[in-house]
Amino acid sequence: MAILTSAATDSRFVRVAGWSYRRRWWALLLWVLVLVGVTAASQAVGSDYHNDFSLPGTDSQRAADTLRQHAPARAGDSVQIVVEATGGVRSVQSRVERMLGEVRPLPHVADVRDPFATEGAVSSDGTIAYATVTLDGRAEEVPADDVRRIIDTAKSAEGDGLRVELGGDAVRGAEESEGGAAEGVGLLAALVILVLLFGSLVAATLPILIAIFGVGSAVGLVVLASHATTVADFTSALMILVGLGVGIDYALLVFSRFRSELRDGADREQAVRTALDTAGRTVFFAGCTVIIALLGLVVLGLGSLQGVAVAVALTVLATMVASLTLLPALLAIVGGRVERRVRRKAGQAEGASWRRWTVAVQRRPWPALLLPVVVLLLIAAPALGMRLGFADAGNDAAGKTSRQAYDLLARGFGPGFNGPLVVVVRGDAGPVQSAISGTPGVAAALPPIPAGDGVSTVIVFPESKPQDKATSDLVHRLRDDVLPRLAQQTGAEYLVGGSTAAAEDFAEAVASRLPLFVLVVVGLSALLLMVVFRSLLVPLKAAALNLLSVAASLGVITYVFQEGAFGVQPGPIEAFVPVMIFAIVFGLSMDYEVFLLSRMHEEWESAGDAARAVREGMATTGRVVTAAGAIMVVVFGSFLLSPDRMLQQFGLGLAVAILLDALVIRCLIVPAVMQLLGTRAWWLPRPIARWLPRVAIERPNRPTIMDQ
Repeated sequence: MAILTSAATDSRFVRVAGWSYRRRWWALLLWVLVLVGVTAASQAVGSDYHNDFSLPGTDSQRAADTLRQHAPARAGDSVQIVVEATGGVRSVQSRVERMLGEVRPLPHVADVRDPFATEGAVSSDGTIAYATVTLDGRAEEVPADDVRRIIDTAKSAEGDGLRVELGGDAVRGAEESEGGAAEGVGLLAALVILVLLFGSLVAATLPILIAIFGVGSAVGLVVLASHATTVADFTSALMILVGLGVGIDYALLVFSRFRSELRDGADREQAVRTALDTAGRTVFFAGCTVIIALLGLVVLGLGSLQGVAVAVALTVLATMVASLTLLPALLAIVGGRVERRVRRKAGQAEGASWRRWTVAVQRRPWPALLLPVVVLLLIAAPALGMRLGFADAGNDAAGKTSRQAYDLLARGFGPGFNGPLVVVVRGDAGPVQSAISGTPGVAAALPPIPAGDGVSTVIVFPESKPQDKATSDLVHRLRDDVLPRLAQQTGAEYLVGGSTAAAEDFAEAVASRLPLFVLVVVGLSALLLMVVFRSLLVPLKAAALNLLSVAASLGVITYVFQEGAFGVQPGPIEAFVPVMIFAIVFGLSMDYEVFLLSRMHEEWESAGDAARAVREGMATTGRVVTAAGAIMVVVFGSFLLSPDRMLQQFGLGLAVAILLDALVIRCLIVPAVMQLLGTRAWWLPRPIARWLPRVAIERPNRPTIMDQ
């Protein structure tokens, strides 16, 4: 026993556990001060979230920069005030013009174009018209309260046969609902699962407390950081989404090992030390893998994603540190009640059903491997036709004014009026309108509007909706064929911009850089696993299976959100979603991989029996892995209740990936593959073994087969 204590003392994880256990009230007070301090500071200064979709070098960005430099009054985003009168809009012209006069002096309004003095702004049947309100900045730069003043002022003219609706990115942003319901549902469902797992409310609340402390502290820090750097407006919701699942997951892994050690006869303090020295190591390396995967988004070079990636990585880091420092303190404070319950059940067998299940899989490893892989490939198949883009007002709830304006414009002027292209011309703009008007896919092109300094703009309305593939094809046709030929004749420069073209550029940038991102994340994660388990085949197997679960989740969200299954409004997959899901799911899948394989490796190092290592590893981790997976599924799935389409896609994609990973991959494919590999699973070529550092993730003081 003296040797055991000495060996354990050398471990940093044991020293951290010992300090937190002995200084339990100081550790708790420190976390309370951190949480209260950053929360109070963040509420005092408020957030300064804003999106940055700029892509230097693209046509759309160059068009926006040109307008900002030569015609700043036209560089801002716009709001459409759409009016409808069954008796004809001319019959209410005075009321509309009076309302527009009230909108003109409002903050951040740069210009208002009267529909009755603008060519083509009244529908052919005379019942629908639209006024264009130009803002003095981009949609994300205009305060939501000021946009709501525009909405309220315009809507005040409604009544007596006049209908007023407003559209535009700024309006959509101002209409977004605050979160809260989804997070509450997720926490409640997680609590129910934990109570069923542990049979104790006290034990069930510990992982949730860890998640709350970790996520709360991280969100407060990111709110403060939003004043110094670019942080997207959806970052906070995504941090909560990931942080709740990861925080509960990490605390659950450590707490489960603590209970296991108590069941084996250890006293409470020693159980805490051993739990941190085993499951704590698993949490540390799994958390590092998630952080590596998230920071891999930096290689995409997309500023809007980099801030999100760092913020979510900070959340994972905070929840990981809370699991390693706060949980031991809480176990010291309330662990007595948990200990008494565990002691009463100490004689009961653990993992018998999982042991029987694993034996059944080991008897028929090939069917257990091939059938699930075929099913997962079929589920992933729709992802081959995934089309990236951004949701527009056509995907909004039917009751929102942005959706009503979208439908009115489509009915009165055609679907392309909801996503016009803006062609910026530097030079001779004379022949542009006629050249573009004759292009297939163009419904109309307005005459050039001089902007000063030899710059003009031409508004082009496609025949198709902004999200249609036909509109993307039109953007490429103008850029690659029509406008280059015209530039050769006139010597002018033509740039295709506007929000629709910018969305196309962003989607293409993500798609083109995705292979490098996948290579970096998979490579670094596999290298980390190779160091941890000193195996060549285990990291390759883990990478392949994690890619399979990611592909299946992308297949599901493509089928639901792009194809419109289950009554969902069809549209493109948000350009952010695939890369974020890949980074998060790949990292989270490694949690279960490291937790499961570390127990298998511990048994292998102890006895040298590969088949027994698989059985015992599954027996001791199967229940925890499925419970952790169930918690993540309900937490992530609860975000389907969010009104935000992007968060719905995140929630569904993450929930499906974790469900398939925990139930299909970890319970069927992994034991089957490990059985087929046998002792080869733990093989590492000697040259690589000499080069790699030795990092133990199992209990370092446990006798191994090498010592016998």
